[in-house]
Amino acid sequence: MKNLEKCLLAVVLLCCLFQMGQAIKCWDCRSDNDPKCGDPFDNSTLAITDCQQAPELEHLKGVRPTMCRKIRQKVHGEWRYFRSCAYMGEPGIEGDERFCLMRTGSYNIFMEYCTCNSKDGCNSAGIHRLGWMGVLFGTLVSVFVAQFLRQ
Repeated sequence: MKNLEKCLLAVVLLCCLFQMGQAIKCWDCRSDNDPKCGDPFDNSTLAITDCQQAPELEHLKGVRPTMCRKIRQKVHGEWRYFRSCAYMGEPGIEGDERFCLMRTGSYNIFMEYCTCNSKDGCNSAGIHRLGWMGVLFGTLVSVFVAQFLRQ
């Protein structure tokens, strides 16, 4: 019976982790249509978008959005902001959401791509950090689960 309980607990935990990683809600707006989409971000008139309900893109058949993205773009001296669900990429740079990918081009163009999946609405600001309490809690839960599965 103990082995059955252990397997059941492992399956439930894996299902919870999978669901958490797949279902994310993101802000979806453009500052050229709505000035509140810029920085500082004002979401008082916006509804958050469930990325699972986002349409499938023609050029990315079978790919679903699993992250949020904020793009900050400067074109000819004018700043524009785009917030949306992200279909491809990785969170932050090498998995660290505190950092964004920056690109510059000719004709005075600057782009900053910030991608995240740490929590719903994570594309509201430029930087998100997991507090030390979150890290401590995650570590304790991991130790507890590992100890339980070893018995």
